[in-house]
Amino acid sequence: MFRFETLEIWRMARSYAGKVYALTARFPRHEDYGLRSQLNRVVNSIGLNIAEGTGRSSDKALDYHLEIALGSAYEVVAASFLALDSAYINEEEQKSLYTEGERLAKGINAFRKTLNKP
Repeated sequence: MFRFETLEIWRMARSYAGKVYALTARFPRHEDYGLRSQLNRVVNSIGLNIAEGTGRSSDKALDYHLEIALGSAYEVVAASFLALDSAYINEEEQKSLYTEGERLAKGINAFRKTLNKP
């Protein structure tokens, strides 16, 4: 078993990706290489960076990848507002992405704090 599989934040990121993919599957075809693609790529970045960071040889390197994952979580939330503004998702779906993204970001930050202890 790889280390990342044991992390709750990785499991949360995996679940979040599934929800984003389900929503973006309904986006119009002209968004295939636009907002749909961007949302799918950035939500994948969260879990992939968590996994990559656990394979690094230092807590500093892991923290770097967690910081990238955190930024990607913020980007998903920001993009959810664009999807709402374009009427690709409804308000309830956007709020769900916001809430889950916030929970994931808090989890990533909490994990980062455990790495930075002297």
